Amino acid sequence: MLRPLSRSSRLQARHLFFSRTPRPLATPPPTRAFTMSQPDREPAITRVSDLQTTDSRWIALQKLEYTDQAGTPRTWEVAVRKTRSDKSGVDAVAMGNIFVHPSRPPQTMLVIQYRPPLDAYTVEWPAGLVDADETAEQAAVREFREETGFDCTVTSVSPIQAADPGMTNANMQLVMVEVKLGESDALPEQRLEDGERIERVMVPLDDMYDRLVEYSKRERFVVAAKLFHFAAGMHFAKTSEHVKRDRSNI
Repeated sequence: MLRPLSRSSRLQARHLFFSRTPRPLATPPPTRAFTMSQPDREPAITRVSDLQTTDSRWIALQKLEYTDQAGTPRTWEVAVRKTRSDKSGVDAVAMGNIFVHPSRPPQTMLVIQYRPPLDAYTVEWPAGLVDADETAEQAAVREFREETGFDCTVTSVSPIQAADPGMTNANMQLVMVEVKLGESDALPEQRLEDGERIERVMVPLDDMYDRLVEYSKRERFVVAAKLFHFAAGMHFAKTSEHVKRDRSNI
């Protein structure tokens, strides 16, 4: 049984999967911008070396031996997390979020952070690892408060999803959350540990797909797949003739 990870341990774990360093936007996002001060310098990879599984704290590398559908013996290399929650059976959560304002269109909050494995800034929804004593819902509320400063209400939880099935058994759940804003609510402070850096950007839902396409064209920027897939699905539903045709038959 894994013991619950401490806050400092969670911070170290995120450097492999959820590291955060902001990069100021070239142009301010519409409606409402949440940005952090410019870092003193750009992050950079200074050394790359092999890591033995016996020396790793968060991830193990395993060799699987199996037989395929034809009965042929085969092998597969897989990366395995050492921190999976026994309570939930889930490694991580991502928080799809809707901000509801009395006089503005629905918006969503994106986060921009530096990911060392990519050596690039990624545009994502808030996300984080699930602690050993948490459910996915509890982890989502906690991580959302830490990263954005806002309290939220969980509206739905997805089934367990594969994160990158060709390389790892890591899984996750998409937890949709809602934040109801007042007419003049102040921006809350993030609950970030020393060394954590994150930029918050508010984007109208109707503009999300176009904004992500713009981000993907910027140098040293990468849009997270799960976020882009969600936005592309929304865009497809609004623009596809197939969907429009199906709706006309209802």
